[in-house]
Amino acid sequence: MNDKPSLARRSLLAGAATAAAAGAALSTSAAAAAATGKPAAAPAGAGAGHFLTVADGSVIHYKDWGSGQPVVFSHGWPLQGDAWEDQMFFLASHGYRVIAHDRRGHGLSSQPWGGNDMDHYADDLAALLNHLDLKNAVLVGHSTGGGEVTRYLARHGSKRVAKAVLVGAVPPQMVKSATNPNGLPMEVFDGIRKSVVDDRAQFFMDLTLPFYGYNRPGAKVSQGVRDTFRAQGMQCGLKNAYDCIKQFSETDFSADLRKIDVPTLIVHGDDDQIVPIDASARAAAKLVKRSTLLVYEGAPHGLPTTHKHRLNADLLAFIKA
Repeated sequence: MNDKPSLARRSLLAGAATAAAAGAALSTSAAAAAATGKPAAAPAGAGAGHFLTVADGSVIHYKDWGSGQPVVFSHGWPLQGDAWEDQMFFLASHGYRVIAHDRRGHGLSSQPWGGNDMDHYADDLAALLNHLDLKNAVLVGHSTGGGEVTRYLARHGSKRVAKAVLVGAVPPQMVKSATNPNGLPMEVFDGIRKSVVDDRAQFFMDLTLPFYGYNRPGAKVSQGVRDTFRAQGMQCGLKNAYDCIKQFSETDFSADLRKIDVPTLIVHGDDDQIVPIDASARAAAKLVKRSTLLVYEGAPHGLPTTHKHRLNADLLAFIKA
């Protein structure tokens, strides 16, 4: 028997050693942040991409590509920053600095038991913008990320922000209520919670069908996209995924939308089966003072993937305007 480890095993062992070293460094950084109450950056080169330790000790992973005016992306549930790779590659190739973080509990970020709420999401985004000292930034949020961007602007203001883009975003509110008659019944979200607890791996795979409109007649289905969605979803902590359901469904962003004071592009598909357009984009556009609504005919919730070329062009035009 050959006692020498295979190339694959040697790579795995090397990666484990690197991860262990990075983890130790991150733990030290987190402890320092917790003691001072101030964000602290992890050592350069720790793991894949960059890491930021925020005030409660949670570690936020982010990618930072290119140079130029910054464009910062907030992703949807239960995904991660990589969900924006089509837009990031395109804009970085056109002279922009693009940044995407993994929301706490998602992707490569920490999976804290607490703090899985919209205020913490917005504060983590603020910590990232402050840490990188970004100015004249364009914030782009999809789905839950659109709620995060909205709450950030209401909670932290637009000092660092030039424009905002909400894509298939959840504001003003998803759940049906006396003040939101076009919303979805609470039973829908209770069903999502149950599915996440019962068998989230299968649920995430099943969710890709309405998410990308793959359940529509004549749709061109990509198994690779479906597999990637589930893989990203499974990187999200179970508790974090569960808690986030309440945040994207029950949070009322109406007051937040009224506080947005930068030009805002609202993009939504009129065949969005996840976040129906009437209770979201069309209602939000009436609340944001300086908004422009673009409706993509026949587009699903996952339009950053299915309609990436159109979205890329619209983002570029809006940023340049």
